Amino acid sequence: MIKEFKDFIAKGNVMDLAVGIIIGAAFTAIVSSLVGDLINPLIGLVLGGVDFTNMYAVLSGTVADGVGLETARESGAAVFAYGAFITACINFLIIAFVVFLLVKAVNRLKENAIKKDEMVAVDAPAGPTEVELLAQILAALKK
Repeated sequence: MIKEFKDFIAKGNVMDLAVGIIIGAAFTAIVSSLVGDLINPLIGLVLGGVDFTNMYAVLSGTVADGVGLETARESGAAVFAYGAFITACINFLIIAFVVFLLVKAVNRLKENAIKKDEMVAVDAPAGPTEVELLAQILAALKK
């Protein structure tokens, strides 16, 4: 059983998956910062100073006006944090777009590599065919 587990872990697919998860976690932090620190303020500027992260509606309890979302949550009030949802949607769209660009770039690199291999195969001088080699061997043996 331990040997099977070692074989399973040693497979390239498992290691690739582990690397992908680790890089994905780091990438998520970068995208969250991109959205929270750069894109949301720009969208807020375009929309007249709107900050999505602090948009919420109080469902029950009391919250002072102008209080941020975290303060409202800490006060024990039930809040409908639609701004956090909008931010999560923006995060998703950005991540999906960046992954799309990465996949597109990798596919383009693969296509270029395949084209180069095909060009090398076409440009390579064609050697004698099997029949020609056998004919040459036969002629050499007859001498």
